[in-house]
Amino acid sequence: MSSKEKRTLNLPVLPLRGLVVFPKTLLHFDVGRKKSQTAIDIAMKENQLIFLVAQENPSVSDPKGEDLYSVGVVAKIVQVMKQPDNITRLIVEGQERATIIENFSGDDRCMFARVTTAPEHEGSQSTREIALTRTVKSLFEEYSHLVPKPPTDIMFKIGICKNGGELADIIAGNILTDYYDKQTILSIFDPVKRLETLLDILYQEVYILGIEEEVSEKARERIDKSQREYFLREQKNVIDAELGEDDNPSSDAEEYSKKIKELHLAEDVEKTLLKECKKLAKMPYGSQEVAVIRAYLDTVIDLPWNVSTKDKLNLKNITAELERNHYGLQKVKKRIAEQLAVRKLNPDIKGQIICLVGPPGVGKTSIAQSVAKAIGRKSARIALGGVHDEAEIRGHRRTYIASMPGRIISAIKTAGTNNPLLILDEIDKLASDYKGDPSSALLEVLDAEQNNKFVDHYLDIPFDLSKVFFITTANDASTIPAPLYDRMEIIEIDSYTREEKFNIAKKHLIPKQLKLNGLTAKEVKFSPSGIYSIIDYYTREAGVRKLEREIAHAIRVFALKYVNEEEKSVKFTSKNIADYLGIRKYQDDELCDKDQIGYVNGLAWTAVGGTILPIETAVMPGDGKVILTGSLGDVMQESAKAAITCIRSHSNILGVDTDFYKTKDIHIHAPQGAVPKDGPSAGITMATSIFSALSLRPVKRDIAMTGEITLRGKIMPIGGLKEKAMAAYKAGINTVYIPKGNTNDLEEVDPTVKAGLNFVPVDNFTEVLLTATVEPIVIKDDENSIIFPQKSAQNSAVIRH
Repeated sequence: MSSKEKRTLNLPVLPLRGLVVFPKTLLHFDVGRKKSQTAIDIAMKENQLIFLVAQENPSVSDPKGEDLYSVGVVAKIVQVMKQPDNITRLIVEGQERATIIENFSGDDRCMFARVTTAPEHEGSQSTREIALTRTVKSLFEEYSHLVPKPPTDIMFKIGICKNGGELADIIAGNILTDYYDKQTILSIFDPVKRLETLLDILYQEVYILGIEEEVSEKARERIDKSQREYFLREQKNVIDAELGEDDNPSSDAEEYSKKIKELHLAEDVEKTLLKECKKLAKMPYGSQEVAVIRAYLDTVIDLPWNVSTKDKLNLKNITAELERNHYGLQKVKKRIAEQLAVRKLNPDIKGQIICLVGPPGVGKTSIAQSVAKAIGRKSARIALGGVHDEAEIRGHRRTYIASMPGRIISAIKTAGTNNPLLILDEIDKLASDYKGDPSSALLEVLDAEQNNKFVDHYLDIPFDLSKVFFITTANDASTIPAPLYDRMEIIEIDSYTREEKFNIAKKHLIPKQLKLNGLTAKEVKFSPSGIYSIIDYYTREAGVRKLEREIAHAIRVFALKYVNEEEKSVKFTSKNIADYLGIRKYQDDELCDKDQIGYVNGLAWTAVGGTILPIETAVMPGDGKVILTGSLGDVMQESAKAAITCIRSHSNILGVDTDFYKTKDIHIHAPQGAVPKDGPSAGITMATSIFSALSLRPVKRDIAMTGEITLRGKIMPIGGLKEKAMAAYKAGINTVYIPKGNTNDLEEVDPTVKAGLNFVPVDNFTEVLLTATVEPIVIKDDENSIIFPQKSAQNSAVIRH
């Protein structure tokens, strides 16, 4: 045996990712790393030799010495071509194996290595090497039949190669195997062991490719078989059609008749259905009406004519179930409990259709579903928003193609019982067009005197809806048609207060989102201040949908940090919540820092709760013009005019200039002019503001008021006191003036709010003026008179009782 001399070389290193180069092979590949391109430039300036070695982990982008295999190839660079995007295309020819003998060294530009070459042995071969060479060639030929055939020059080169080690290198460089296997072959210097290893790899590849070929063949056979069966079935259908033996409507009619009689329906209904069966039996083969009659009879038979569930009317359990699943909503729970109590005493009671009216997200649909679960009834939801076709309710007549039952019958079929709880969602959003008025169709559905014989156009036979428990929902009761409104009992659901949102978040939303996001209460905690901060500064809504989304947002932000091992746990507080949800989206209603003339805090109701509505009045010399700004609606503009007239008619006893309507211009403004404002509850606020501006008396900064005013000064009752009181409490108000007619509404105010505010019921606007201004009112005991102190003696005035 003879061999070339070993050499020791200092060469630049080009690390390869997922690629192995063998001696005596020509290969081209692209280079993109800057250090690799520098190594190429250095090699081209020297002797065009470079050391190619594979990375142990291809994902390492900046490999060090310990990241590379110890065996590589000394290669000669044949050609270098520059490509776009700083890519270099390189053509190299492997020359000799080489092993690293010293540690890598280099600078910031590229890597260098001291390597020793290992030339292939030349000369005579052992008998075992010759046998292995022949076996490898034979096995590679078998392998080439199972994969895309290698290039002709490669096959020729393999055919004439006599050296076992060189043959192993050529074949290893041209088989489709993992680069780890190729590196294993490159690292073996003994030709016999190299051939043995290659033989094992080839056997494994041939075996796997054979299985793949077998699987593909079986799949191909299955497809061919299915196509053949399809063709035969089509032929059979044609033959059956020619013989008239495809279907037998007569036998189907007998089967349908048997099923109909088993339902024990009313005599007239059964008679109608059996008539359809007789019609089916007489139908000729191939008639299109056969499929129509079958579909109709299938639908009728599938309906739960005599299937019902037994109500679980244990009121304590039902109340506990509702309390567990829903916080607040006491009026709704009480009304439902009353209805169920009556139903327990009289199971055959009819009517009592409930309509839950309230803003989006306050739990109308979910509480209806909870009621169904609590009493053990099946439930189905029918979304009526945007429905504009009467056929959606009553069904399509069978004369139309693709006709089907209406939504009511379809929901009962889905529920599987004849006494389900049906939720008619968004009944206020029904539409109508030339196809009919669906709200009129619902009149029969929701009328207890008529719905026991509800006739769906598709069924064309009566179905009893009197056992169905209907609960409807709406956002705006004013848009419900009057006849439909008259058939329902309206229960209004107010927007949630701040305290209610806090409890809902704590008891329901946070546990739900923790479960959905795969976290536990040990890892994520919400302090009361954190929950209040989300409610106050990141949401403005009547319900809790946005609140739930913001809670989920905060948890998701933490989840990312948790997965990245940046944080192990978190407690959301008012101090750190902005780190997770960003800057505050809303700000608190802020009071003035001092008592001011003409500035009064009003209270307003909105769809997302109560709010502070300041009213400012400025009085200037002029000719009696009244200026109203701040996007005031028609009702508020009328309130302002009524307030001015009231002050003017009482000017002689209020101590204001009786000619102010001639010599003064009055400008009334509601801040936040871009926000439209309207409603009948700002009259007293405007009157107090105007009086303050005319009399130059500052109004106390820590009071607020709500109520409409008449021309005589009487304060009229208002709505939304619960929400307005919560807004005053949040803003730091101490005293709230309310109409005396709203005294009973204080029972609905949250106990915490009621304890923190001083409510002053008033019947006349003069009662407000007694204590609302900074300067006190003096009462003369001798004349039993109330005097409003003036800035000057000549303007003093008296109100006599």
